[in-house]
Amino acid sequence: MTRVLIVDDEPGIRFALKRWFERQRWTVSEAGDGQTAITQLLASDDASDSRIDLVVCDLNLPIVSGDSLLRSLMEHRPALVGRLILATGDAVASAKPGSVLGTHPHVLQKPFELATLKELVESIVR
Repeated sequence: MTRVLIVDDEPGIRFALKRWFERQRWTVSEAGDGQTAITQLLASDDASDSRIDLVVCDLNLPIVSGDSLLRSLMEHRPALVGRLILATGDAVASAKPGSVLGTHPHVLQKPFELATLKELVESIVR
């Protein structure tokens, strides 16, 4: 079964995303902060049942930010970087050159339509 980790400090957003992914027949894990997410991601293994196929992560998180989570994955689990969607309410169009919003290929601008999420998910997980 396909697995997703939803990382957001807002329970309502996690709940809505969890319901949407479950309707798509995904197995869903959740984390309310970046540190918890990093712990879960580093404990996962692409060659076992603990594989995480997709991560949807808010950029602005308590304890460890989405940007720091991305840097940790680049160092310790680079295969997950291409399966990471960063969600943000920040203005993506005016992102500074070289910033995570300007360089990461999978950024989801909040608020977003579920159809936009679906297209992005399908482009990552084929």
